[in-house]
Amino acid sequence: MQPGMLDGIKVIDLTSVVFGPYSTQILADLGADVIKVEVPGSGDAFRWSGASPGGPGMAPGFLALNRGKRSVVLDLKNPEDRQVMLGLLADADMFAVNVRGKALERLGLDYAAVSALNPKIVYLHCVGFGQDGPYDDLQAYDDVIQAASGTATLLPRVDGNPSPRYLPSLIADKVAGLHGAYAALAALFHRQRTGEGQYVEVPMFECFTSFMLLEHLDAQTFEPPLGPAGYGRQIDPYRQPFATSDGHISIVIYTLDAWDRIFGILDDAAFLADPRFADARGRVAQQDALYQRLAELTPQMTTAQLLDACHAAQLPAQPVRDLDEVIDDPHLNATGFFRRREHPHVGPYVEQAQPVRFGRGTPDERRVPPKLDEHGAEVRGLTLR
Repeated sequence: MQPGMLDGIKVIDLTSVVFGPYSTQILADLGADVIKVEVPGSGDAFRWSGASPGGPGMAPGFLALNRGKRSVVLDLKNPEDRQVMLGLLADADMFAVNVRGKALERLGLDYAAVSALNPKIVYLHCVGFGQDGPYDDLQAYDDVIQAASGTATLLPRVDGNPSPRYLPSLIADKVAGLHGAYAALAALFHRQRTGEGQYVEVPMFECFTSFMLLEHLDAQTFEPPLGPAGYGRQIDPYRQPFATSDGHISIVIYTLDAWDRIFGILDDAAFLADPRFADARGRVAQQDALYQRLAELTPQMTTAQLLDACHAAQLPAQPVRDLDEVIDDPHLNATGFFRRREHPHVGPYVEQAQPVRFGRGTPDERRVPPKLDEHGAEVRGLTLR
């Protein structure tokens, strides 16, 4: 197997569910040896997030987040298992953990204790909230972060239904996981240049709020504010997928001349002759009217007809696919994004490839996601050498 760019980097992974495991899977995809430490009995809670032909503990979500890792079960309140953990940390390059600070201190696995054992270690602490604020010891899950960041009030701004709602995705967990991965790589690069290990805090609340408010802080950017928060283009109720005669299509009209092209395709160039749309300022100010007219016109064409015409006119467009149809997308399959693999306990399954592709330095194939404690004896043996 071709070695990866992180070949030789040893990561002790005491994270679970999505945030931390997403970060460490990216490291494993790049070649790091990720040793997943799990609690006795159930292991990572995400093992139980859905049904599997391999039986309990190998849910689809777990498979999607834990390839390339080795699993060992350790009871960190047990003195013998705690010594195994300390032995693993003694020569590790990184310790990734999502246990809250006070619990880590009780276990003797806080940064002060671990860095005393291994001064060059990169200590990646995946937390819910920044540890110097009043929320420092609160629990955090995707839902509460969507609520606290204002994200749950975005859909009401679009459709007028005042009830706050979550975006139906573990988006806060995954965004924070990406922040964790780049933070880990930056700290490893810093250590390579200086020899210094360090503590790295990755707070989900701050990571996701930064992600969402990049555009949605909007008029509140200024002091005094020029208006309310919320990027108008994203919360425009008329900027939605357009109905066709046989489905729906997404068409992005981003430049001013694109309006001429799309109304030409829909054979209604006369609509733009209205004085309201005579210049750039008018088209921006009257965007709702333009979108409403598009929605009235698009049902006269099939999705395929409109898609071909948009692509020919250099307009960004894609059909709206049902979630169940994405696995058959011709582009994703041609690029190898969906890979069919065989798991010794689960059988055939579909794996999503690491989406970033490098010219060199990525492993040919990573281990399949591990069963609970699959590598227990092997990993325990590492501390006896």
